[in-house]
Amino acid sequence: MFSRPGSELFVPDGAPPADALARTTHLGVGAHADDLEIMAIHGILECYATSERFFTGAVVTDGAGSPGGEKVGTREALVARRKLEQKHAARLGRYGAQVLLDHPSDAVKAGAADVVADLRALLLHTRPAVVYTHALTDRHDTHVAVALRLLAACQSLPDTERPARILGCEVWRDLDWLSDEDKVTLPLDGREALQLELVSVFASQIETGKRYDRAALGRRHAHAVFSESQHTDRHSAIVCAMDLTPLAAPDSEPVAYAERLIQSLKDDVVTRITRLRR
Repeated sequence: MFSRPGSELFVPDGAPPADALARTTHLGVGAHADDLEIMAIHGILECYATSERFFTGAVVTDGAGSPGGEKVGTREALVARRKLEQKHAARLGRYGAQVLLDHPSDAVKAGAADVVADLRALLLHTRPAVVYTHALTDRHDTHVAVALRLLAACQSLPDTERPARILGCEVWRDLDWLSDEDKVTLPLDGREALQLELVSVFASQIETGKRYDRAALGRRHAHAVFSESQHTDRHSAIVCAMDLTPLAAPDSEPVAYAERLIQSLKDDVVTRITRLRR
């Protein structure tokens, strides 16, 4: 189904692979094992306790270049461990399916044709209503590259086959700076223990001293508190996203889109300072 010899399709509940993909309503496409549980947690929770919606997670890279890999051993050992952790998260989060595409990070950043082809095939097999991926303003090159390859795959599809909504979510740069008109807020009320468990599964990352478990939940709580200054908290936790849906059109321009978002922030800051200056 996918191009890499090491690619895998894992179905936690044992459903036939084609059926597992076809029932997808929410799709998460992340660069590395553990990205989904940080950025696509809204989709995971939306599907967790219902038979009407199913979350499929897709990890694009093999994760061989993560920091602290020397603690695990060989490159092969690190890749194997990260895959096992991702499958554990899929079981814990009751994912409909977990796809491991196994591409080297360098190939993703270089725009290899087979990366886009695999993502196109994934979209055609899942036909999701909602897709979660990385924000274009992320600081991690591979994260941004994954989002761009996903958008290229969407652009290659006929209009009727494209996802109805594509959300770029935060990992290596918060999105609380987006203007209210541009910001998509994804509330995460409840199941905090599950949220923590899902991030904590990735011990190969946390053991290096990167406490993603603390940071991910802390950011969500902070967003809920600081998202509105004139109201009491409406949610216990929030993930912020940007709406990438317009970029699924073949004639769209991601650079211009990002520039517009940044310009909106600049305009807001300059206007406020100018108005309040004495």
